[in-house]
Amino acid sequence: MGRLALLALRTVMVALLAGSVFVQAVMVPLLAADMKDADATVRVPVVVITLLGLVTAQVVVVCVWRLVTMVRRGTVFSHAAFRYVDIVTGAFGTAALLTFALGVVLAPGEAVAPGVVLLIGGVMVAILGIALIVLVLRMLLAQAVARDVEAAEMRAELAEVI
Repeated sequence: MGRLALLALRTVMVALLAGSVFVQAVMVPLLAADMKDADATVRVPVVVITLLGLVTAQVVVVCVWRLVTMVRRGTVFSHAAFRYVDIVTGAFGTAALLTFALGVVLAPGEAVAPGVVLLIGGVMVAILGIALIVLVLRMLLAQAVARDVEAAEMRAELAEVI
């Protein structure tokens, strides 16, 4: 990755992290205040799900930051990268479960139209798809690390012969 691409990616990640902290600190309390007339069985879960969803997004941004740092240092093809990729996969899986939970909370009653619940279900499927894509990329990383280890062993054997 070029320096400009890394700088652009880090700039976007800083903006995403700052935006998510702003939403956590300002917008979620405003959401809770707007929902004060709503039933507590809807209001509390919606606010909690929103907060937890923001935390999953922040976890993904931090892990991607660490992976970008590993790319810059040339150490991304190592076993240390698996920890961050696994956390990202788990965060996307958790986000899908939270989205499903939001749909379940909003489905009964007249709080939202049925089409909104269907849209939430579609978003959940999309998030699960992203988790599966990250899982496939993890498998590709595993193959690359195995090839890198194999190449290092061959170089060592060749060095012994020479």
